[in-house]
Amino acid sequence: MSPDRQPSLAGVERAAEKIAAILPATPLLPLDVDGKTIWCKAECLQPIGAFKIRGGWHRLTDLTDEQRSRGVVAFSSGNHAQGVAWAARKLGVHATIIMPEDAPQAKLENTSALGADIITYDRMSGSREKLAADFAEKTGAVVVPSFDDPWIVEGQGSCGLEIREQMLAQVGSVPDQIIVCCGGGGLASGTALANPDARMIVVEPEGWDDMKRSLELGTIVPVDKNPPATECDALQTMQVAQITFDILRDRNALGLSVSRDAVHHAMRVAFEKLHLVVEPGGAVALAAILAGKVALTDRTAITLSGGNVDRQLFANIIAEN
Repeated sequence: MSPDRQPSLAGVERAAEKIAAILPATPLLPLDVDGKTIWCKAECLQPIGAFKIRGGWHRLTDLTDEQRSRGVVAFSSGNHAQGVAWAARKLGVHATIIMPEDAPQAKLENTSALGADIITYDRMSGSREKLAADFAEKTGAVVVPSFDDPWIVEGQGSCGLEIREQMLAQVGSVPDQIIVCCGGGGLASGTALANPDARMIVVEPEGWDDMKRSLELGTIVPVDKNPPATECDALQTMQVAQITFDILRDRNALGLSVSRDAVHHAMRVAFEKLHLVVEPGGAVALAAILAGKVALTDRTAITLSGGNVDRQLFANIIAEN
């Protein structure tokens, strides 16, 4: 139960058992791209619209009774917020979420509807980690980070384990390459643990590619000063964590970045070909493939990691030529 422990494959398997007991596996859908079939993990179809429900459930179900009585505090632009709020409501735990003022309205409303209290802050000038730590010190609440936590990594890794099992069932072999949307790297590092033989590729929006640059340099570096505005709010991590970086570095993961136009194109393809609503941050892995940045194999899998997008933004993007 030590928060200093390292995430493991055994932990991912335990998380997967816990999650399978309450949620069905999300579908792994085939998509033809340039004569190859890639396999798309539709995490946008989770009850909260994103994979973050996995880590939230794994973390909160391992709280002690005494910790549950004190409640939890998390920080997120919206998907982790909803994952923690969903798990907290189901377990009867009080949740407070630190969210940026510019978070999509849909994510703010959904988090509130799940019963969580929301505290907003300025993304560029405030520290969500400090706000959460101060709140925890004042109230006794347990901090539930969005990616810098072994339970969160293992919980997100259950997605990678499902991908592995579904490809084995549907294709007859496990994935040899997995492309993952990346903010703090929880989903990517957990998926790497679940698929020890697959090539790992992480994708971020341009200007927010700190994991890519960290992997290239071999040490953690933050996002550059004054990063550009991006619609990929779910991937606006200022600096990745040692726990996720170490796993991906040790796996020789490749980092890529994609443009706004590439993301919009991927969202339209997901809507037109797979009939899915995918948010910008959840479409970056597909964007990298459609932009020709990844050499495809016959056993390539990707994550469509979230679908929580404001309706007007989505309508505008889908209507683009």
